[in-house]
Amino acid sequence: MSLRRFGALVVTGSLLAALAACGSSDPEPVAGETRVFAADNGDVTIPKDPRRVVATGYAVPALIEADAELVGISLFQRSVPMMSAQDKATYDELEKVAGETADETNYEKIALAKPDLIVIGVPTPVLDDIDLDRLKAIAPVVAIGPTVPKAWRELSRRQSDAAGRLETFDQARTAYEKKAGELKAKYAAVLADTRFAHVGGYGQVAKGNFMREFGGSWGTNIAEDIGVKYYGQVKKPGEGSLAVSEQVSIELLPTDLRDAEVITYTLEPDGSVGPAVQFVMNSPLWKALPAVKAGRAYGIRYTQASTYESAQLTLDALDQALAPLLTR
Repeated sequence: MSLRRFGALVVTGSLLAALAACGSSDPEPVAGETRVFAADNGDVTIPKDPRRVVATGYAVPALIEADAELVGISLFQRSVPMMSAQDKATYDELEKVAGETADETNYEKIALAKPDLIVIGVPTPVLDDIDLDRLKAIAPVVAIGPTVPKAWRELSRRQSDAAGRLETFDQARTAYEKKAGELKAKYAAVLADTRFAHVGGYGQVAKGNFMREFGGSWGTNIAEDIGVKYYGQVKKPGEGSLAVSEQVSIELLPTDLRDAEVITYTLEPDGSVGPAVQFVMNSPLWKALPAVKAGRAYGIRYTQASTYESAQLTLDALDQALAPLLTR
């Protein structure tokens, strides 16, 4: 799955005034004790205990869950359906200093928030579209962005570390690993030698393609933590999600998924079937697949989880979806 690409940043007169007010040409040094943090944009001197943090992209849900001292965030709607009531309230209350894309970034709001740390959660290639020097004029900037989907574990750990919240992060990780271990033991007998395949939610329907996700992708990586094995690999790997998923012509469905003993597919957070998956399920070729004919096609909710707290929802969804395998 690909992240919406951040566009070019628009510098307005009010932005320039805000930056000037904050000392854009000569930013104030980081107050208090500092440390050097290894970020995607190099080694950055940051506060040891940040008290006013701005977060964007994937850093938003990670730092809300970690109880970071946030003073501003970007919109990150994909995470909202997986938030607890308390985290959703925090998300709603926080000042929105950016939208889903960079051309909606409000630098004046960022400056007025007076952050002592800015955590940018976008992929490294997107940094080319962001004027980091302007951000650095406001506060130290650490870019910690996603690579392959399964890397959310290390990504959220690094983001929590930068914000001085590793202890909270470790608690969430321990709870997740405990639950994943219990499910792995519960399903060990039925998953040991079973070949799985996954149909993702971002198929290019207009081109007649469906999305197949392999191990390490959004729809598969959490299932792998409980022992599910997804066979096969991308024919022509690319970067990011393209390393673990590919678009396949619907006509190739019978050959591409014929060896799957079980097929999982992405559901929307509310449990509905999205358009890209419905396109596949409407095909007679889908209905003829061995796994489908055997009643072994299962929808999975919350496959977009990118934090340990939200991934526990995915574990619950997997447990519910795969339960019929225990009775066969």
